[in-house]
Amino acid sequence: MLVRWSKRPTSPHSIAQRSRIVLLAADGLSNNDVAAKVGVNQATVVKWRKRFIERGLDGLADDPRPGTPQSISDDDVEAVIVRTLEEKPVDATHWSTRDLAVKAGISPSSVGRIWRAFGLKPWLTDTFKLSEDPQFVDKVRDVVGLYMNPPEHAVVMCIDEKTSIRALDRTQPSLPMRPGQIERRTHDYKRHGVTDLFAA
Repeated sequence: MLVRWSKRPTSPHSIAQRSRIVLLAADGLSNNDVAAKVGVNQATVVKWRKRFIERGLDGLADDPRPGTPQSISDDDVEAVIVRTLEEKPVDATHWSTRDLAVKAGISPSSVGRIWRAFGLKPWLTDTFKLSEDPQFVDKVRDVVGLYMNPPEHAVVMCIDEKTSIRALDRTQPSLPMRPGQIERRTHDYKRHGVTDLFAA
């Protein structure tokens, strides 16, 4: 296990370093030699050798930091996550830390910490599009080819609308927010009444 921890790229640097200290000590090197090879001071080597002798592998982990006891229960955390993912406030498109804090009975900073811990960003959305057109690739090649290599003596223009009033439906259902993943919606839509200006 020590060898795996010391060589695995995903191991935290501190654990990999402490594992190397113990392995080098097991090879019979002195504390000074181990310190020189690992790039730490002798006191660090003594500390982690002693911790390993007393507690084994568990001794290489950091001790819990002192501080105020946790005032928010796991149930409170779960309630914040569930509300963020599955509910929306009555008068808004997504929760703010203040609104959700009032609803959950905790502080806005606590809501913010929970969101950061679980990678939740309810104020962000992203777009996606999965084309169902069987000729999609050919059409993309035609359009991109026109821009990259236009015919001789030709002017290539892109025409688009500038909409002032839009009533829209997305062409595919939105993908909801998940821990570490913002809400995603398709970039195209169906119109239900619109006023357009066309521009080239």
